Amino acid sequence: MTEIATLERLLTIDEAAAYLGTGPRFLRRLVAERRIRFVRVGKYIRFPESALAEFVAAGTVAPVIRGWAA
Repeated sequence: MTEIATLERLLTIDEAAAYLGTGPRFLRRLVAERRIRFVRVGKYIRFPESALAEFVAAGTVAPVIRGWAA
């Protein structure tokens, strides 16, 4: 049985770079290193919005809460 995925918006490299606040070269490197999920549409590379959110979440560092010393 085949699952039907809900379609989400696919972003171009330039749109994804703007979403992340980086340049397109950074995203091309992530693709080459297979560090981000992407979709091939023919010869084009597209990024699901959820893949960008996952990438940001994976790199998010929680703050360290320290108690006050007397």
